[in-house]
Amino acid sequence: QILLVESGGGLAQAGGSLTLSCAASGRVSSIDVMGWYRQAPGKERELVAKISPGGGTNYNDLPKGRFSISRDNAKNTVYLEMNDLKPEDTAVYYCNAETGLGRDFWGKGTLVTVSL
Repeated sequence: QILLVESGGGLAQAGGSLTLSCAASGRVSSIDVMGWYRQAPGKERELVAKISPGGGTNYNDLPKGRFSISRDNAKNTVYLEMNDLKPEDTAVYYCNAETGLGRDFWGKGTLVTVSL
């Protein structure tokens, strides 16, 4: 079992910045790719960014260039730095961990609200 705990969400003004963190615990040795997804009100959950253990990244086109994902393998933590926030970035942001065997684990989510 893998437990993921997100932090860093909150209220930001448009143009501002927030950094989300996600700490993993449990069977962390089995974690392969980690990532961030988001779900806005009335919309489906979508990928924001993923990062491999070696640092390879994959981004959704929409926030690309404004968001940056990073990972500290020693701390079993993944980060999402969000800059130039826009109201359309308002969503619940979920941390995800994929194991080498293809299992998915999810955090409970952290709410990001961006106001004008």
